[in-house]
Amino acid sequence: MLKGKTAIVTGSTSGIGEGIAKALAGQGANILFNGFGDRAAIDTLVADTAQQFGVKTDYSDADMSKPEQVRAMVANAEKHFGSVDILVNNAGIQFTAKIEEFPAEKWDAILAINLSSAFHATAAAVPGMKQRNWGRIINVASAHGLVASVQKSAYVTAKHGLVGLTKVVALEMGEHEITANAICPGWVLTPLVEKQIKDRATKEGRSEEAVKNELLGEKQSTARFSTPEQIGALAVFLCSDAAINITGTTHSIDGGWTAA
Repeated sequence: MLKGKTAIVTGSTSGIGEGIAKALAGQGANILFNGFGDRAAIDTLVADTAQQFGVKTDYSDADMSKPEQVRAMVANAEKHFGSVDILVNNAGIQFTAKIEEFPAEKWDAILAINLSSAFHATAAAVPGMKQRNWGRIINVASAHGLVASVQKSAYVTAKHGLVGLTKVVALEMGEHEITANAICPGWVLTPLVEKQIKDRATKEGRSEEAVKNELLGEKQSTARFSTPEQIGALAVFLCSDAAINITGTTHSIDGGWTAA
């Protein structure tokens, strides 16, 4: 379905981003991976994805907190692959604290990586998309792009902003067959979340299953985690011809979190 297209997926060396990148590669899209981590593991991921799906892959270590690096990443991908047709703004970090105790530098970092990087990447990718009269922009927001939780002032602000950016881009790009949508996941079982669960269980002397049930019970009526593969499947649909008239919207995959 996406053969000949190229996708940039930020924050794709693990978790949700990796799931989206592999789902798009599975439909024939070339992939530019981006993110931090062990370089040997990243090189293996990039090479294995190319071999498994028969696509071209590459990796950028661009720091999403640096606007000039974000824009250069897009320009280099255009040059290397010949186009950037799909942009998935997924990179994100988290920090929790009461607002009066929230470190200013953490606020700045979260806004830069979770929100501003999406602006810079989109601004850099849109001219080429308009030239080709085709593009898909997917912003990975969160249930926290729609509702709030305590001690997450920066994260909630950034994700709400990402939803707003999605709507503006959709309105501006409508006549060019470029869509912009936001995916809003709830709890997703990624390696990072699994580690958090394990650490909490060890600290509190409880089973991992009990901690999982508590986390899910607080927010999700289905009492089930989503998976990176499920997020990837939704991203693939949003890139399909069937979704050409779906733009400027949020797509919750949150087990009922935002239904109440």
